[in-house]
Amino acid sequence: MSDQSWTAYLPSLLHGTALTLIVTFVSMIGGTVIGFILAMMKISSSRMLQACAAIYGTLVRGLPLLVQVLLVYFALPALTGVRMPAVVAGTIAIILFTGAFMAEIIRSGVQSVDRGQMEAGRSIGFGHWEAMRLIVWPQAFWVMLPNVANQFSITLKDTSLLSVIGIVELTMAGETIYSQNYDTIRVLAMVGTIYLIIYLIAERFAAWLELRIPR
Repeated sequence: MSDQSWTAYLPSLLHGTALTLIVTFVSMIGGTVIGFILAMMKISSSRMLQACAAIYGTLVRGLPLLVQVLLVYFALPALTGVRMPAVVAGTIAIILFTGAFMAEIIRSGVQSVDRGQMEAGRSIGFGHWEAMRLIVWPQAFWVMLPNVANQFSITLKDTSLLSVIGIVELTMAGETIYSQNYDTIRVLAMVGTIYLIIYLIAERFAAWLELRIPR
């Protein structure tokens, strides 16, 4: 085991942490956009749109994320002839994966609001989308918030799978360090602590939102 101070590991781990957070936030934003579109398709009156959204969800949730990362990174360039940087391919895979789960979170949040709320809005002259924006979405948001926070935690940990295509996120940064000096236990403890700190910050922020904003 190396007698090197643990502080010497911090620059590499913090660099990996920064990349992990960037990929996580981009994936959550992109996944939310895809999830919103899919959720609207699921609750639409069109059976074709409902079927398309259901097929997407089944395929994406049914395949392991690791397989999807490898498909986007290796198979897609073979089919299109366009090679993407590993971090771009990995992020796209996580966005598509996260979108399938965000669709269910958003759909269940919207459908948890009593139908009478929409009817009341329409009865006082609101259009459909105006009633959704002013009445349904504000109520649905609080139902979705705990699940969104949970999905953030899942996406954060999912980024560790990107190490298989050479992306030096937090987990890969740790692997690189202990493969050189064999200080495995201490490095993994630091990696786990950083993941835990990020998770606790996200959890506390979500709890603060639940309490603060309604007031």
